[in-house]
Amino acid sequence: MRYAYAITAALLLGGTTLALTSNSTSVIAQTAQNEGMAAAAPRGAPVSFADMVQKLQPAVVNISTKQRVQVQNPFAGTPFGSLFGQGDGAPQTRQAQSLGSGFIISADGYVVTNNHVVAPGARGATVDSITVTLPDRTEYEAKLVGTDPRSDLAVLKINATKPLPFVKFGDSTKARVGDWVIAIGNPFGLSSTVTAGIISALHRNAGGGADRFIQTDASINQGNSGGPMFDMNGNVIGINSQILSPTGGNVGIGFAIPAEEAIPVIDTLRKGGTVKRGYLGIQISQVSEDLADSLGIAKNRGEFVQGVEPGKGAEKAGIKAGDVIVRVNGREVTPDETLSYIVSGLPVGTTVPIDLLRNGKPVTVRALIGERPPEEELANFAQPPQDDFSDQDAQTTKQAAQQLLGIAVQPLTATIARQLGIPAETKGVVVAAVDPSTDAGAKGLRRGDVVMLANGQPVLSEADLGKIAQAAKDSSRNAVLLQVLRRGSPATFVPVRLRGQ
Repeated sequence: MRYAYAITAALLLGGTTLALTSNSTSVIAQTAQNEGMAAAAPRGAPVSFADMVQKLQPAVVNISTKQRVQVQNPFAGTPFGSLFGQGDGAPQTRQAQSLGSGFIISADGYVVTNNHVVAPGARGATVDSITVTLPDRTEYEAKLVGTDPRSDLAVLKINATKPLPFVKFGDSTKARVGDWVIAIGNPFGLSSTVTAGIISALHRNAGGGADRFIQTDASINQGNSGGPMFDMNGNVIGINSQILSPTGGNVGIGFAIPAEEAIPVIDTLRKGGTVKRGYLGIQISQVSEDLADSLGIAKNRGEFVQGVEPGKGAEKAGIKAGDVIVRVNGREVTPDETLSYIVSGLPVGTTVPIDLLRNGKPVTVRALIGERPPEEELANFAQPPQDDFSDQDAQTTKQAAQQLLGIAVQPLTATIARQLGIPAETKGVVVAAVDPSTDAGAKGLRRGDVVMLANGQPVLSEADLGKIAQAAKDSSRNAVLLQVLRRGSPATFVPVRLRGQ
């Protein structure tokens, strides 16, 4: 009855009259709302992607690995070890799998995917086999031709008795924000899934200093990694690589490696070569607002040199900690064109001009571009900080609260240097206490840190630090740049805002 009333009300409100007589019945023709309807496609978009997808799908494959992982028995060393493990609780070997996507780039079976799709999924794991499955469910055992973890790319080879369907790369440099794109892959193990969207951004820095991505709102999920991103001409302009998501699922922010950056890497790997990238040997940080205030320069211009690696190109060229590099080989260093991105693309063995600011004055040096070492070696350049040598007391905390920078310091003696585990020849003052309510506290300065420089000037006493902070305030600077040494770490520059700024 509810439905009947609703229909009647609609008819009456619509001004429709239904006449009923005892002698005759009127027949009213009814037509479905969607009868004969076809929506017009938005300008520049096809009515359907079906014809294009039908040609592309056969070249997009599923990639799976079988791995062995050493798992530590949690009951090892206990009376239950032999019950839940092997023997006396020794580590067990477990089987693991990974799933991803890829695409065939030649009729003779070369396949492109992400490195993380075919790499061991855990420390100590080994990959026993890689399987490539075509959309028709034909399976091939794949050989790993080469990988490049830095770009997250890998090349595989499968052998078939007949030519395989393949796709070719397009020109990603011609892609524009707003262009339609299609992604094909195997999200969550669902084979040959097609999604469409637009290019949301280009040259997106997604966290890796030397990487730039195409951002898209086409649905990309776990398992899409390694699959192709196509333009409307059916050419591969990107390789789907990662997503930004608080939940682990698609929220409309996916990233693809641009073809322009992938092609040289793939060509090198396909030939059995190793990808070489440029390297200067410096530790850098962005020029934040605080750092810019302490240096008296514009923010987001250039990158700040935190440290210089001995024996590398930067040191040999005369680049020093505290410099701000603003231009490399004529290219401006910006948040989008980062120093790592520019240098990594320079040919190893070339010498290039580098423009920098030193104590606010422009300086130009020439540096020899070296080869970027393995990631494990780079990890040794910056060791994680260790705990400080003691806790601060209430008296020194009160003293810190009275200082412009919110820190109380004392002379660095040989005894304290030994306690801190730093070189005996280190010059500076040691932090005795930090006011946690100040910027120094927010930046993580703590008791036991050694302040060596402030705004480029040596600091040997509390009076030295106080004078430099007051001079900064008098010249309308809101922050002071401190060079801080912490046990187990290289010296680092930290911009600290003055109290109340």
